Amino acid sequence: MKAIVNVALKKGVLDDQGKATHHALDTLGFKEVVTDVRIGKQIIMELNCDSKDSAREEAIKMCEKLLANTVIEDYEIEIIG
Repeated sequence: MKAIVNVALKKGVLDDQGKATHHALDTLGFKEVVTDVRIGKQIIMELNCDSKDSAREEAIKMCEKLLANTVIEDYEIEIIG
């Protein structure tokens, strides 16, 4: 099974990298197109699990313990397999 985990800062948490990227896009001529930028990370893992449910449970445990700082970040998990 493959687990795809997307981690991003929660709404309301200042995203300095996103702000800098937004400013750069504005200066490159995309001011009328881009209204906001948030930067996150994607983690792709191959898991040795028997079912999608068990893969999701394991991925949640990994996110809660290591992959996401749940105080300031949200995460979404997609299981493929």
